[in-house]
Amino acid sequence: MRRAGATRWYLAGGVLIGCLLAALTVGQAWVLSRAIAAVFAAAPGWEDTSPTPGTGLWPALGGAALALAAIFGGKALLGWVNAVLAHRTVASVKSQLRRDLVAARLARPLEPGASTAKLVTLTTVGLDALDGFYSKYLPQLLLAVTVPAIVGGAVLWADWQAALIIALTLPLIPVFMALVGWTTQARTQRRWGTQQRLAHHFADLIAGLPTLQVFGRARAQARGLRASEEAHRRETMGTLRVSFLSALVLELLATLSVAVVAVTVGFRVVFHELDLATALFVLILAPEAYLPVRQVGVHYHDAADGMAAADEALTLIEAAEQRTLPGTQAGTRESTLAGSSRAPGSAGGASETALVRVTGLCHTYPGADAPAVTGVELSVAPQEFLVLTGPSGGGKTTVLNALIGFLAPSAGTVSVPDRSRIAYVGQNPGMIAGTIADNVRLGDADATDAEVDAALARAGAPGMDPGRGVGDDGEGLSAGERRRVATARALLRIDAGADLLLLDEPTAGLDADAEAALLASLRGTGVAAIVVSHRPAVLAEADRVVRIGGDA
Repeated sequence: MRRAGATRWYLAGGVLIGCLLAALTVGQAWVLSRAIAAVFAAAPGWEDTSPTPGTGLWPALGGAALALAAIFGGKALLGWVNAVLAHRTVASVKSQLRRDLVAARLARPLEPGASTAKLVTLTTVGLDALDGFYSKYLPQLLLAVTVPAIVGGAVLWADWQAALIIALTLPLIPVFMALVGWTTQARTQRRWGTQQRLAHHFADLIAGLPTLQVFGRARAQARGLRASEEAHRRETMGTLRVSFLSALVLELLATLSVAVVAVTVGFRVVFHELDLATALFVLILAPEAYLPVRQVGVHYHDAADGMAAADEALTLIEAAEQRTLPGTQAGTRESTLAGSSRAPGSAGGASETALVRVTGLCHTYPGADAPAVTGVELSVAPQEFLVLTGPSGGGKTTVLNALIGFLAPSAGTVSVPDRSRIAYVGQNPGMIAGTIADNVRLGDADATDAEVDAALARAGAPGMDPGRGVGDDGEGLSAGERRRVATARALLRIDAGADLLLLDEPTAGLDADAEAALLASLRGTGVAAIVVSHRPAVLAEADRVVRIGGDA
């Protein structure tokens, strides 16, 4: 309810619809009981000496038929309205949760355990299971509150003894429902976990299939995949067994409770302690008092998968919202550059004109025994070309990820421009299915064909065809080509107004001439650049070199 406002409106509408349905149910019982009692009581029309006996009874029965037709029509209309509201609500809620999930993943793309397979399963199959929650379980939950209250009040008005029996036996259904629900919840959580492991296993298998094929281990993985599939089948069938058995338990309990009411009412009619019309009214309403509560247990299984997925989705969303960068400040281009007179090659970088400032940066990854990086201090002036170097595993990429906001450092402060004003090229740049031009234009959607060609040339790929196709995750491009496309994308982003350029090994895989051309392009952007590299040519081009990790 807090996450999706549409749920609040649906609950309000559901309560109103439930009250109207309960009122129509009471009216239906009243009309039926009076009409049937009139027949058994041999209404005066049956004793009429006119040529057409029963002319006094049939008009009354015709009126009852019309009243019942109106009641059934009203129930059908309310059911249709409720279904429309449910489908509109679930569409709105699923859309909101999916947007929030993607935003949470984008805010913390390096979060441990945030696998793509898990995210895809959660946002598709998982949240689609909310249909059962909104179309069946939640409406029935509302009816379980409104219908027994109104129906019970009507029975109390007609016969307090029957109402007392209903009041004593009705709570037994929620008690047994809770016992069954705990078992169902545990089985559903196990099945959901098994389904996610299967999805994760399958995604990893597809991603590593070329490597497995090279080493002749592709067929051996089929055994593990079959084992995961078999575990998923067992958990699914186990959940279905619990669902059917729980429905049987609730049906049996409700049937016995109605039977107690029926037996006591029947004996009281036989001994003339209760008139037939009132007895029929109570007997017709008694099952209606138990039915909504009983159906909650039945439809709980329709909602269990959706609730498990929604619970996990909300956990991920709220966890991402609670994690903020300690001490991070977001500047703007105008405020950062105001009054700046620093020369591009100055080495101080610690003055008040610094575009980037990092103080005491430390970070330890979850589950790691030692910090990935500690005590990093650096500042970067506008237009300065700074290179981060050091041994592999020393924490250079971790510093870069902290600067762009991919992770929240364990300690220290990071002051950078707003993320929308940062251009970034990682070691394994992300690509979308389309063309090379489509991927380059991610830096500036309004870039012309000529600007895309120029960006590719500046990135060291003057002969690359912008119309060349690119598959999912950069399929069809080599590692070097991916870096060049990503660098061209970053250059377009700078042309569109970015203030800071972050690059992780941008010249890896380039020959000397292409590397020299790329470095010249990077220096020619006129913005501050922080580059992770070991290459001598890059180190020679730097205004300043900062060593991360190691002894110095």
